[in-house]
Amino acid sequence: MQAANDSLRSKPLELTFEIPIGKTEKFWEDLKEGRVSGTKCKKCGALHFPPAADCSVCMSNDMEWTPLNGDAELLTYTHVIVRPASFMQQETYTVGVAKLKEGVNVLAWVTGIKRSDIKIGMKLKLIAAKTPDGKPSYNFVIP
Repeated sequence: MQAANDSLRSKPLELTFEIPIGKTEKFWEDLKEGRVSGTKCKKCGALHFPPAADCSVCMSNDMEWTPLNGDAELLTYTHVIVRPASFMQQETYTVGVAKLKEGVNVLAWVTGIKRSDIKIGMKLKLIAAKTPDGKPSYNFVIP
């Protein structure tokens, strides 16, 4: 009977992934310095955010860095109450998808706005930010 109980025990599994960021390291450095940037394909002109080392449209690797104005219009949002395990220590939060003036859609946290004041179509600004543990990030705020 003990063997059957042993098979029911569980142990937390922690995974760490090493993601190479050499080609997009400038993005993280820009965020640390308060700037938001994307990449633009020199071959087809497609804009990528978050930045991409290779173009997903034409598969070219000839990319250039481009600063983003951050002006955006909210397309959709959701308020997250039932948080995934990796965000359990955080308060409930709101994420939104907004279309940047430059034409690319961005998913980001919506911060500094009361949930009752968030409306589809409202003007937002994508800004460089920091996570609660000090890592570079980006959020939408009211301009």
